[in-house]
Amino acid sequence: MTPAHLAVENEDLPRLRELLDGGVDVEEIDGGLTLLQHAVDVEIDAHAQTGGPLHVDVTAYLLARGADPLASPVGGGVGSALHMAHLGGHWLAISLIEAFAARRT
Repeated sequence: MTPAHLAVENEDLPRLRELLDGGVDVEEIDGGLTLLQHAVDVEIDAHAQTGGPLHVDVTAYLLARGADPLASPVGGGVGSALHMAHLGGHWLAISLIEAFAARRT
């Protein structure tokens, strides 16, 4: 796992910021996932495992940094971050991603 994906996995926003500020591509792919797809997956998993509230901290930060919410890496097979949010019932990420996508057009 790349350092940026590890920061996403650990929901370590200060480390993720440091890496992106240092030149890591916000669209970096590891394991067939973009950073944004990975963030959505981590947020869905955290909610499923703990029963705690959904959150979008990492997703929001990556969108603010320019991550493409509709990107779907070739061979990833999981669809875009928006598609993943729909599949996982992550209504908060869906709302946020749709708002960001609408502002881009």
